[in-house]
Amino acid sequence: MKLASLFPPPPSTLASTGLLLLRVVAGAAFMFHGWSKIQDPFHWMGAEASTPGVLQALAALSEFGGGLAWILGALVPLASLGLFFTMAVAVHFHAVIRGDPFVGHTGSYEIALLYLVIAVVLLTVGPGRFSVDAWLRKRLASA
Repeated sequence: MKLASLFPPPPSTLASTGLLLLRVVAGAAFMFHGWSKIQDPFHWMGAEASTPGVLQALAALSEFGGGLAWILGALVPLASLGLFFTMAVAVHFHAVIRGDPFVGHTGSYEIALLYLVIAVVLLTVGPGRFSVDAWLRKRLASA
């Protein structure tokens, strides 16, 4: 198996431009969400949280590091997988545990579900031509 096969072939230039915009905007949002969490990764949920510190740290790393990876288009499948699971937990927490509505002024799960869907899109389509992953694929294919 060639290493290049780990990276999906990039779509057209127009589709790649759309994917670049999606990655940069969603990635920046994740970095902003993750920044405060990465400052205190094992305790960002507060002392009353029952979530173990290691899981809090994984979520913080997933959001901040995954956001950076999306912006660069580097290791997008791995970043997307981590963000998918982080957002799946967030959707479950808001929809099932707290009973929040899909859309609401105080507490809802629409943004977590939207990010989850973006992660699925990037997992299935790839990051596009304008990414470190596409550059690596090209370099590995010619090696």
